[in-house]
Amino acid sequence: MSIKGILTGSVKKNIKSEKNNEEMSFLEHLEELRWHLVRASAAVVLGAIICFIKAEYIVDQILRAPTKPGFFTNRAFAWVAHRFNSPDLAINTQPFNIINYDMAGQFTTNLSIAMVGGIIIAIPYIFWEFWRFIKPALYEKERKHATGAVFYSSLLFMSGVFFGYYLIVPLSTHFFGSYRVSAEVPNLINLNSFISTVTTVILGSGIVFELPIIIYFLSKVGLISSGFLITYRKHAYVLLLLLAAIITPPDVFSMLIVSGPLILLYELGVFLSKQIEKKKTYEELLEA
Repeated sequence: MSIKGILTGSVKKNIKSEKNNEEMSFLEHLEELRWHLVRASAAVVLGAIICFIKAEYIVDQILRAPTKPGFFTNRAFAWVAHRFNSPDLAINTQPFNIINYDMAGQFTTNLSIAMVGGIIIAIPYIFWEFWRFIKPALYEKERKHATGAVFYSSLLFMSGVFFGYYLIVPLSTHFFGSYRVSAEVPNLINLNSFISTVTTVILGSGIVFELPIIIYFLSKVGLISSGFLITYRKHAYVLLLLLAAIITPPDVFSMLIVSGPLILLYELGVFLSKQIEKKKTYEELLEA
């Protein structure tokens, strides 16, 4: 599959119009893309409406849950702290006070929750619409190799969402909620700031976990190779450590915990790139 074929849909390939059995023009492809985007956007809006209506439940039972001692991750850290007699390992043991001091703060926060929630809910459908658009541009052999692309893309994204929610968010809320420049200055966290941080971490983690899919796509179109990924592995590790430092609290412990899965995702991408090259070599031998 060429890069040109990806960028232009399938303008140069034999995709037949159902109406006149002729090749679709570039404008027809744009029209087709527009409808895919419209349907994907409609799915996001529908998910956003549901999240807007259920905002109170989402805030109280989901987004604020990582700040409470009874949350799964917090209980796990508390057990480790007790097991190794290291109280400093316990997280989110103190009350986490959230306030709102903006006139429209709660309404704008509700809109923010609805938008991010709508995207997360609609992600599998968004991937499916994207797949439906590029599928006609692929050869039959390429379609077989890409079987399950929507499922694995959605799985990786949701894995990233859960990773961010169950690990990064509790660590972040503990660090920033307990950090003090002075014992006389209490932390009263603004609602919008809290929700923005949590949703950004969750959505960002989902996107970061798409790394193997991105590597697979770039390897498929020939932009990168396993040799390139291996040669610059150390550089990639440094970048992943920097990324982990950005999306986690500024402490070494949190950064190392988060960087581990990111490195594993990179190595998964290297493995996928090698598999693609093996298939290409095998196909070339058969054609020779």
